Amino acid sequence: MFIRYKNDGKGRSVPVAKIYTQKEHPITNSQIDKDALWAIRKIQQAGGEAYIVGGAIRDILLGRKPKDFDIATSLSPRQVQRLFWNARIIGRRFRIVHLFFSGKIIEVTTFRSDEENFEDGRNNLYGTIEQDAKRRDFSINSLYYNPSNGQLLDFNDALGDFRKRVIRSLIPLSYTFSEDPVRMIRALKYQATTGFELKRDVRKAIKKNAACIETCSTSRLTEEIAKILSSGSSYEILTNLRKYGLLQFILPCWSMYASLDAVRAALEDLDKRVRDSRNDGEPVTKERQLYALIKPLVVYENTAEASAEEVFHEIFRQAKVLISPMTPPNYELEKAVDMIMQDLGIRRARIKRSAEARAPKKKPNTLGRKSAANEELSVVPSKKRKRKRKKSNKNGRVEGVAEPKTLAEEHDL
Repeated sequence: MFIRYKNDGKGRSVPVAKIYTQKEHPITNSQIDKDALWAIRKIQQAGGEAYIVGGAIRDILLGRKPKDFDIATSLSPRQVQRLFWNARIIGRRFRIVHLFFSGKIIEVTTFRSDEENFEDGRNNLYGTIEQDAKRRDFSINSLYYNPSNGQLLDFNDALGDFRKRVIRSLIPLSYTFSEDPVRMIRALKYQATTGFELKRDVRKAIKKNAACIETCSTSRLTEEIAKILSSGSSYEILTNLRKYGLLQFILPCWSMYASLDAVRAALEDLDKRVRDSRNDGEPVTKERQLYALIKPLVVYENTAEASAEEVFHEIFRQAKVLISPMTPPNYELEKAVDMIMQDLGIRRARIKRSAEARAPKKKPNTLGRKSAANEELSVVPSKKRKRKRKKSNKNGRVEGVAEPKTLAEEHDL
């Protein structure tokens, strides 16, 4: 292990990070996505720093296969965009770059500053890797892996937290959850999925700031609930959210019935399906996840007296109320309702077609590419070809070419 030092401005060298060599940690390049490796190599060849960071490193250390691979770099978003033709800059407060590939997106972020002026909003400035490490939400997400030399950089004693199996906040607790209340959901999600324990001060801060979750947009909450349902630990996470007073703000109506045995059985069955699907390679569909969330709480008894159309609209109405303010696509919710109707013995092919008609059609990915791991995007100058002169006949027309019939056609020729 090496120690990374920096000058403190007074002529003294102070340690800022522990650097673990390839032999001192279990991460290897074979566990990293090939396109992410290719992107890092290209950034480093351009003179920038680049590392795999965040959840991918956390999952590998936990013995799991990562879903996404994020990159942190010293280059600005504009500099990154110039390196890749399949890049797009997004974001307003803090601009990041998405690299588009077929079936996946690799996120590239520039190192952020750790200025202490959090309260005035100046917390989205570019900085160094040392500053960026202090801006990570939790210590278990703050490790940096360099594929070119196999080194793992630890600025926050994150590996120590892995050994202790604790989750520690890096941003001051007086500010972190008010800046981004979704971090409270993530903390409880990490607690369930990793089996680690939240530090006592983090638990107190979540209970204190629970009401701040109301300030989050419905789109962000919808996204987080979708991640929870697909995590394989949805029941434990939702139970933790209820325990800490967050669930009543996220799913106010559904939270009233969260303690029912039927709800627990449905979510535990969903979690088992999700975990099994990781081995089978067939993910659990979104409609199946919504079905598990709403099926135990839907009440409809007069199915014999009502038409299938009336049954559908009543169940759909109840589902909307139960998951409000969550706003999944209607076609997904319709399919979930159709599954519930099938349980009632009502088959609605018309509704099924309607739901499928609402589903977005898959379009060819014109921005991304299948893989760029083994190729370069730089344009190689093509060799100049010698043009063969075409022979003309006595009338001056080129042989083998039809005579134009209109002025427009003659212009095109």
